[in-house]
Amino acid sequence: MRETRTGRPIPQTAAVARAGLAGLAFALMGTGGAIAQVAGDAQAGRAVATALCLPCHAIDGASRNPTRVPPDLGAVADMPSQTALSLRVFLQTPHGNMPRYQLTATETDDVIAYVLSLRAR
Repeated sequence: MRETRTGRPIPQTAAVARAGLAGLAFALMGTGGAIAQVAGDAQAGRAVATALCLPCHAIDGASRNPTRVPPDLGAVADMPSQTALSLRVFLQTPHGNMPRYQLTATETDDVIAYVLSLRAR
């Protein structure tokens, strides 16, 4: 039986689970680009943004004012930390005075694809 650094035995199930997690992490390292890709349709996302976001946000990407409240979607797209995952979490978390829209999984993917398509080149 393997032991921890303190000399205590590691139960077999924990050792197997740890080995499985290490293997999974190793396997995913080679697919990082594929996982990071956005599956949505940017044009469909623009339609969702027009219907739901336009009353409060500038959505066309021409406005990029990072200090505007609520922010322009172009400014949101330009945030260095912005990723598909961070947008997904944001869209699924209540915040501020923003209405609590219940987007479908497809709508969420589409809005994420649209926002990321607005990134300044």
